[in-house]
Amino acid sequence: MSSTHHSATGAVTTHTLSVLVENKPGVLTRVTALFSRRGFNIDSLAVGPTERPDVSRITVIARAHDAAMDQITKQLDKLINVLKVEELKPESTVERELLLIKVHVGDDQRANAVQIVDLFRAHVVDVSPESLVVETTGSRAKVQALLTALSPYGLAEIVQSGTVAIGRGPQSLTDAIS
Repeated sequence: MSSTHHSATGAVTTHTLSVLVENKPGVLTRVTALFSRRGFNIDSLAVGPTERPDVSRITVIARAHDAAMDQITKQLDKLINVLKVEELKPESTVERELLLIKVHVGDDQRANAVQIVDLFRAHVVDVSPESLVVETTGSRAKVQALLTALSPYGLAEIVQSGTVAIGRGPQSLTDAIS
């Protein structure tokens, strides 16, 4: 997903970085500290093991000028325990987020809210007399559209994972680190 904002100093775009790291304590702190030291906010962060137990993947989404992101990418590549850094391009990437959404609904509104949930291929995972908990996965745009559709009922609580992303096609980022 890429969005562009223009400012006096040029375009700021959203970048998705996939960072393969050794699965060791302190690595995540060093990676996020690099963004902090350079004055960049991380919009989304997801970390988890890969198909190799000794390697974790960190997916970072941040907004920056292209030149600044190139610098961050080069600096990340030099960090101890970082094995590979790749910027994923929107046109060749599958991205997903997971959301749990608690929606205020009474008996009189439940059927309409469930219709919206079904339309977005989301799932009701908990029901109480005054609320529903909905689980959805999808692109940021799909997730935002569902939130917008459910907002008239009253969003009581939202829990959101970081975005996970993977390149399309047969190539694997972990193949590059053999």
